[in-house]
Amino acid sequence: MNVLYANDESGVYPDSYYNATAKPLQTFPPLTSDITCDVCIIGAGYTGLSAALHLAESGHDVVVLDAHRIGWGASGRNGGQLSSGLRVEQPDLEKMVGTDQARQLWHLGRDANQLAKDLIKKHNIDCDLKPGVLHANHRTRYGVQSQHEVEHLQTHYDYDEIRYIDQNEIRQMLGTKAYFSGTLDTGAAHLHPLSFAYGLARAAKRAGVRFFEKTKAQEISQTDPVIVSTENGNITAKFCLIACNGYIGDLDKKTAARVMPINNFIIATEPLSQSLASQIIRDDIAVADSKFVINYFRLSADRRLLFGGGENYSYKFPTDIKSFVRKPMLEIYPQLADTKIDYGWGGTLGITINRMPFVNRLTPNVLTTGGYSGEGVGMGVFAGSLMAEVINGTASRFDLMQSVPTKRFPGGKLAQKPLLALAMLYYSLRDKF
Repeated sequence: MNVLYANDESGVYPDSYYNATAKPLQTFPPLTSDITCDVCIIGAGYTGLSAALHLAESGHDVVVLDAHRIGWGASGRNGGQLSSGLRVEQPDLEKMVGTDQARQLWHLGRDANQLAKDLIKKHNIDCDLKPGVLHANHRTRYGVQSQHEVEHLQTHYDYDEIRYIDQNEIRQMLGTKAYFSGTLDTGAAHLHPLSFAYGLARAAKRAGVRFFEKTKAQEISQTDPVIVSTENGNITAKFCLIACNGYIGDLDKKTAARVMPINNFIIATEPLSQSLASQIIRDDIAVADSKFVINYFRLSADRRLLFGGGENYSYKFPTDIKSFVRKPMLEIYPQLADTKIDYGWGGTLGITINRMPFVNRLTPNVLTTGGYSGEGVGMGVFAGSLMAEVINGTASRFDLMQSVPTKRFPGGKLAQKPLLALAMLYYSLRDKF
């Protein structure tokens, strides 16, 4: 079963709160003939859109293909959280790659955060950008680790936009007894993800990028120039950038062996009263908790609770996503028991074993990135800019990201999901007990 078509109608956006509220983007035709360009980009999510925008602004003739629509995948369905760093915490990253390289990677994470904010400002993208992400601990014992994390970032990385939150304060901030402490990062932010993707696409279109929707890449040649084959035409290009993330499928085996698709799900309540909205998230920040099977939530611009929770590892989404996600929501906020759920949708993201992005040169003229492991709002946009830098002759930051080893998932493609499902069962039980 192809994950591109397992849960969605071809070329149709999901019935999400984001799709219902984003300013519609123009449609683009499918490819119907052979064409040539400087750079062919496969995937019109954050990575592909960012790469296209940066390359077009530097004078390249750029073509972007998407099997569905612009922003159709995880870029238009996610929790909307823009983190300050990388998916892996700095002490763990230091153990993984050493202190010096971890420090360089921290700066890349900060660059990613700033790039997203700069693009929003430069291109006047209306996407409800707001500051603040709270990482909430669901176990008392995690408080000491959080205190050490804050001290480590403040002392060794001069990062003063994060602070420790104790039990009394977190319960005032969130209006629930589910959490015991946490960290508040005011350098992190949250936004309307589909509006952000649309804004990048509009900027890229103005810069001269050619988009072809409902055009699935079938094969990428190992030649120079590279030839990307589709059902109704071939693209001949000097470079090809693969920006498919969890939807990589069989397009490239090396990427697919290291980037595993998993499904995630979000619901949107009916609009809440001002008093109730302020009770559950006092300061209008985003929240992500410490569970391995993570819960994440925030308020929309019209005061709905957008709540993400639950994951599965089959190709198919749950039959009733609203009920599937409502259960963990009520574990945190039982006061919402009588609140109507207006939207429920799912999406597919890409993860890696070490939760660091997979960044790689497959050939001298074919680059790939993916596996953002839930940090795609910032890192997806940044990865696209790094691929553009390589084509423009500056590869140092791309090479730094590529130097982080990303192992293959064990057992080959057939064993990936069963092994991950067993691991997730273990961690979900650990979350509970």
